[in-house]
Amino acid sequence: MSNYFTKTALVVLGLGALLSSCSKPMRSQKTGMAYNDRNNGGYLRFKQTHPAPGPGLIPIEGGTFVMGGSADQDMAYENNNVRRRVTVASFYMDETEVSNQDWLDYLHWISITFPDDRELYYNATPDTLVWRRPLSYNEPYVDNYLRHPAFQDYPVVGITWEQAQNYCTWRTDRMNENILRETGRLASWKDASGNGKSNGKGGGAQPSITDPFNTDMYLNGQYRGQGIDGKNMIRDLNPRAQAGANGKGKPTRPVRVEDGILKPGYRLPTEAEWEYAALGLAGNTQYENIEDGKMYPWNGMGVRSASKRTRGMILANFKRGEGDNMGVAGSLNDKADITAPVRSYEPNDFGLYNMAGNVNEWTGDTYRQMSFEDFEDFNPFRGNEYTNKRLADPEKGLYAKDKYGRPIKDAAKSSRKLTWNEFVAQQQGGQGGNGNGAPAPNTTASTNPIAGKPYNADQRGYADSVNNSLYGVTTLVNDHSKVFKGGSWNDRAMWLNPATRRFMDQADASAEVGFRCAMTMVGAPEINPNGKPHFRVSKPRNYSSKSR
Repeated sequence: MSNYFTKTALVVLGLGALLSSCSKPMRSQKTGMAYNDRNNGGYLRFKQTHPAPGPGLIPIEGGTFVMGGSADQDMAYENNNVRRRVTVASFYMDETEVSNQDWLDYLHWISITFPDDRELYYNATPDTLVWRRPLSYNEPYVDNYLRHPAFQDYPVVGITWEQAQNYCTWRTDRMNENILRETGRLASWKDASGNGKSNGKGGGAQPSITDPFNTDMYLNGQYRGQGIDGKNMIRDLNPRAQAGANGKGKPTRPVRVEDGILKPGYRLPTEAEWEYAALGLAGNTQYENIEDGKMYPWNGMGVRSASKRTRGMILANFKRGEGDNMGVAGSLNDKADITAPVRSYEPNDFGLYNMAGNVNEWTGDTYRQMSFEDFEDFNPFRGNEYTNKRLADPEKGLYAKDKYGRPIKDAAKSSRKLTWNEFVAQQQGGQGGNGNGAPAPNTTASTNPIAGKPYNADQRGYADSVNNSLYGVTTLVNDHSKVFKGGSWNDRAMWLNPATRRFMDQADASAEVGFRCAMTMVGAPEINPNGKPHFRVSKPRNYSSKSR
């Protein structure tokens, strides 16, 4: 009986709290105006959230670590892995490497969305010829590795750095589109496909939808209309908003970044993020003290399991020695001759699979042997290329788009926010305010962006000294040289150390290099705050215009 009354009291208290919160709307702490009220202009305040990661991702709580600190020897060049302490912000990372099935999903989408664009499909197809060796019979892998169902859970290979970047963009758009369609903010998949009836324009899409969904275009209000808008769109509190279809119904609007519904984009992890996540030192930490370092994503100095159930088994997929890729028949040790399924072996303390062995993985960084000489100690990264979205109509803020419905991006021309006159002039191709190179009103020539010259992000204030004319003659390093890490099925154990690093041209591919995606985490960096000490965060006072 007492349990019944307890439950009843809790329900009553919960209802009371709900009614109390409804009777006291959120107000601005600086003006006292109520938020989310159509009558006062519809000032918006959204519920503060810590969004869940996108599909396939695991949260990685950031922190400080010694980059290059796990290396016990210099594997590539002198000073290639000089130690430096850095901090990595919390982020999300794929639990596994991107698989062949994942890539086939991508190719299928291209084939149904742009059925007549053979070039797009061809450029997205991995280079399966990476399996060919002059003195090896690998031709069956050329024909079967990507597409045969037996290999569908194996990591995709033959992917260039550029292809990996394009996949990240595509994956971002498909994730956000699916969120919007399944929650009714866009037309449902069934409605968008014309109830499954094809019109010959790819996927059965209605004729009113001329471009595939793009996150940037959607957030800029350029993906709306009949056959696009959903049945559960957010109410628009702007008093100037137009009524619904045929002048009936309440005004609605698309989702905005401020709603916290859409997720940040997928991308390649930085070299620092990748190394931090691979080490997984969170499992060896107590009260800010790292009790034991690591040479590999697992504990210990060896590469064999010490667990009773799997004692003596190899902990990753790599090449033990010349001519030994998998052990002896009847007792295959790592169970893999080439690659292995992406969830093979034990995950590290962050829950990530195959952060050593199986395939090397692309990172976002541009390679420099002496990267440690010029770096930020928070989120270090080498390779920023800042861009701006080109505007087709600066007055209306409409983005220019390519034939695939994506915004056209140009190299950024300035390190600061431009004046309006400078901004319009830049969009029109000029240097100043009149489009002819003359300074805009109330500006000087020194403050005008230089048309055609990208803003250089190098912290030293000048371009890198790498001479591209010497590429292939005295150096193999240029701005297209990208870092990959992790070791592969065809590498020796020394490359399994997370600190080791190599590079390859961004347009090259290999049977030993794949990738996984990452995503930036927004909001508080702590992943599991429960049970940990905290300073109390005070709530703002409830303001009332009637109070004295």
